[in-house]
Amino acid sequence: MFARIRFLLIVSLLGIAVLAPPASAAKLRHYALSLIGEPQYPADFANFKYVNPNAPKGGTIRMSAIGSFDSLNPFILKGVSAAGVGLIYDRLMDTSLDEPSTAYGLLAEYVTFPDDFSSATFKLREGARWHDGKPVTPEDVIFSLESLKKGHPFYVQYYKNVVKAEKTGPRQVTFTFDVKNNRELPMIVGELTILPKHYWTSNDADGNPRDITKTTLDPPLGSGPYRIKKVKPGRSISLERVKDYWAAKLPVKLGQDNFDEIRFEYYRDSTVAFEAFKADRLDFYNESSSKNWATGYDIKSVKNGLLKRQLVELKRGQSMQAFVLNTRDEKFQDPRVRRAFNLAFDFEWANKNLFYGQYRRAASFFQNTELASSGLPEGRELEILNELRDQVPPEVFTKAYANPVSDGSGSIRKNLRAATKLLRAAGWSVKDRKLVNDKTGKQMTASFLLVSPLFERIVQPYSRNLERLGIKVSLRVVDPPQYTRRLDAFDFDIIVASFGQSQSPGNEQRGYWGSEAAGKKGSRNLIGIKNPAIDKLIDKIIFAKDRAELVATTRAMDRVLLWNNYVVPQWYAPFSRIAYWDRFGAPETRPSQSVGFPSIWWWNEDAAKKLAEAK
Repeated sequence: MFARIRFLLIVSLLGIAVLAPPASAAKLRHYALSLIGEPQYPADFANFKYVNPNAPKGGTIRMSAIGSFDSLNPFILKGVSAAGVGLIYDRLMDTSLDEPSTAYGLLAEYVTFPDDFSSATFKLREGARWHDGKPVTPEDVIFSLESLKKGHPFYVQYYKNVVKAEKTGPRQVTFTFDVKNNRELPMIVGELTILPKHYWTSNDADGNPRDITKTTLDPPLGSGPYRIKKVKPGRSISLERVKDYWAAKLPVKLGQDNFDEIRFEYYRDSTVAFEAFKADRLDFYNESSSKNWATGYDIKSVKNGLLKRQLVELKRGQSMQAFVLNTRDEKFQDPRVRRAFNLAFDFEWANKNLFYGQYRRAASFFQNTELASSGLPEGRELEILNELRDQVPPEVFTKAYANPVSDGSGSIRKNLRAATKLLRAAGWSVKDRKLVNDKTGKQMTASFLLVSPLFERIVQPYSRNLERLGIKVSLRVVDPPQYTRRLDAFDFDIIVASFGQSQSPGNEQRGYWGSEAAGKKGSRNLIGIKNPAIDKLIDKIIFAKDRAELVATTRAMDRVLLWNNYVVPQWYAPFSRIAYWDRFGAPETRPSQSVGFPSIWWWNEDAAKKLAEAK
């Protein structure tokens, strides 16, 4: 739902890279936005090189979703929205799958902005229209910003500095910002999903007023490449290709959205979904289980080539996946306690015995990018940290962050002794084999809240190590709707979460780590961080004057986050694992940032017939 589309370099319609805005910036029409390097494609490009511009249209693909849903409105906190709803909408800008978060104009033909980045003006494309044939207007853009900011706390934080949107021409809308020199703000509004004002402010088929702030199972109106075809509440949703999609022949969309129908089938959990996939009730499977990948595909369909498997290496940063400790709970407010929980996690044993050696330990919130901290701080990063010396852990300046390690044998006595020492210093002592608080005498408890049964086999050995420290551990697996509700209310001790990052961090960092977001239900500050030093670093990131300043500040924040031990880092794989039945075609040139399924793949009728005959 909140997957972040990041943008990278700023270029003019003449294809000239502009790393710093010239005096005439307000007059330049930027067809692409970015903050890193020059985009691959000039203003007059024909299509992305990773698509087949002549890809055939047709076919139905079946994909899986886990849990259930009760809404087709993904823009509010209430309810659980169905998978795939985002396919019915367009944004002002569309991302490139082959460049780190670069985006090109979609609904917007171009954008202009002044030297101080105090506003951004988007010119809508002539011919952009909704599925009912009505044109996309500046009024729709204004309505979208206002509605999203009312509907979910994420958007409140994300668009916090966007204070106004107004019509400034027949197909022109201008966003005004309450700060200057935030080079990312034009990019942020370029990500805006555009909603139809005339639809949401009219009555439904029964004559009742529609309400964008409420859940609904009525298929909403969109302008994107797909429309909702059929809905079975909680069970499945089908989307059909819009054959007269207004943007189908634009360079930014040519060769994409090739399937006539995309169907999401809901399953209780991933284990059931995997069995359905092997039984050919699903066409494509993004494998998240190392055990499945190592042992689950020893079947006839794989051996005879009917079911394909691929390891796809991608040149992108890796998310910080971790056990999140809810610091709103008093027991997790001491960083020494949190470090003790890291010492009790034996990654080396888990990787050897549970993951078949397929993973690497996460050691940064910006893994595999130039933004990740390493070694000791120096240069501009050190200068930034020195400004906050009294507000950050002293280890930031003296030690390179490292996770605890073991020999993989399952014996981690040394780490557990170190954990016990930290817990004792934090006011916890072992009495009668129970870890109790020195002041209250109460035993420390830790409850793991999970949404996937697959994590039980990982949490159980971790729990045994925690119990050796005297901690009373419990584990509960709940269904996705309940899990979502409890996360929105921060009703948990420990969860598994993943913090995705782009190579151009900005306003979204407030939602992840900002003090203001910590108390707002539904925010992404799951940890509950309220740290003035981190708030200051977030502001420095947002207002970084250039790339070098952004990199130095992000490394500093990464280091501070790590040394506060807010999470127990888990792991990442340096590739994507995909499996699919041999019915598809895909471009020979693959994008570097994404597998691209289903957007740039297509139905191969000949292969589908051969598969049917072979089965």
